[in-house]
Amino acid sequence: MTALISVRQLNKSFPGVRALQDVDFSLQAGEVHALMGENGAGKSTLMKILAGVYHKDSGEVLLDGAPVEIQSPAHAQRLAIGIIHQELNLMGHLSAAQNIFLGREPKTRSGLFLDEARLNRDTQALFQSMHLALEPQTRISDLTVARQQMVEIARALSFRTRVLIMDEPTAALNNTEIDELFRIIRQLRADGVGIVYISHKMDEIQRIADRITVLRDGRTINTVPASTPMPEIIAMMVGRTLEANSKTIPDTRANEVLLDVRHVSRGRAIRDVSFQVRRGEILGFAGLMGAGRTELARAVFGADPMDQGEVWVRGARLELRSPQDAVQAGIGYLSEDRKHFGLATGMDVEANITLPSLSRWLRWGAFLQHAAMNAVAQKMVTTLRIKTPHLTQTARLLSGGNQQKVVIAKWLVRDSEILIFDEPTRGIDVGAKSEIYKLLNELAAQGRAIIVISSELPEVLLLAHRILVMCEGRLTGELDGAQATQEQLMALATQRDAEPLH
Repeated sequence: MTALISVRQLNKSFPGVRALQDVDFSLQAGEVHALMGENGAGKSTLMKILAGVYHKDSGEVLLDGAPVEIQSPAHAQRLAIGIIHQELNLMGHLSAAQNIFLGREPKTRSGLFLDEARLNRDTQALFQSMHLALEPQTRISDLTVARQQMVEIARALSFRTRVLIMDEPTAALNNTEIDELFRIIRQLRADGVGIVYISHKMDEIQRIADRITVLRDGRTINTVPASTPMPEIIAMMVGRTLEANSKTIPDTRANEVLLDVRHVSRGRAIRDVSFQVRRGEILGFAGLMGAGRTELARAVFGADPMDQGEVWVRGARLELRSPQDAVQAGIGYLSEDRKHFGLATGMDVEANITLPSLSRWLRWGAFLQHAAMNAVAQKMVTTLRIKTPHLTQTARLLSGGNQQKVVIAKWLVRDSEILIFDEPTRGIDVGAKSEIYKLLNELAAQGRAIIVISSELPEVLLLAHRILVMCEGRLTGELDGAQATQEQLMALATQRDAEPLH
């Protein structure tokens, strides 16, 4: 059977980097084909070539068996190739209909004015074809991330897309929203659309994909059925057997309480929450999206004001007016959105690692000791095994896992004893995840207090010594990390009528 789209012996290089080397890949009509690999394996480069963002150096791209040169993203759209990026590209102040037909708005018969009625009719027809209950006039900023993603899919389909590329489409979705997305994907597959599905979430891949192609170091390793056991897939991805993340829970009950949070409230997002974290402990926070976990972390870090509550560090009450007060007290916060709140992406690795501690190297109020800064940054790169060609590499060019390590490094240089990790492995491949897990355990063993917020229940169960569960801004339960199960976590995460725990 002729493939809908395929590539043969595809090559692409950037200065100093061989991104793709003799890559083969094919997609059939009516197929969901998962593309997997560690960060830096070449997945994004391959997809950007198909979407017209990059031009190949050599090799062939074939559409319906015929060679094609994809000149630009607009050309890719004309060829019925659409891509939905992990970071959605919508205008929040416009309606769903306006976003879908932006630049292609229907005009009245005179050709002078926008035909808004037709615009909304055409959008409604798209939504109906997707069995999606959504009003065309709804402003994008009023929609959930999941609904915004549906609008992105509708926009792609408005070009009569036959090849749809989806990059980490469930990164910010809860389980109910994932089910809805998968319903749409199955419908598109039944309609003959070929879907390239990029994700690091193993369970999702086996739920939705027909085949899996694994890339490693810019090369095609193999294409296998989605029913292939995941240990085999992981071995293909990383080229090695991952070190097991064995979980041994230390007895920290007699250890010093480093962080004591008392009766914190903020609107309905956080409702009378209290907890403690001891030296050497990893405390996990579980819950569904909207449970209030991130809001709680931001309040404890001073990023958002509290309506009431107290934060105590090492037995002393903290006057928390801003994040600077938290940092001075030894609290480091690794945001779930590391690119916006964790990194200065336009600056280099050394600058990102040393930025929160610049005063340490300042002499006479004006001069920085660059040699000392360089030495500290190099030590962190070596200690945390950050993969970067040099310290002057721009942070945005690093893989997701290495970006996360740079954020961790800056707080370690700052000597933060209390570290709050919000979705620490979001968008990170399986190999880098294993390294981050090992690092968190090492930090706890060194005597730091670690808080891990994660929407991935297996991750919480793997890492946490003790687990707190939240629902609708309240703590609904506490579980021993050694005994907890996913079923117990989900039961507490949906316990909407619970009384607050103190």
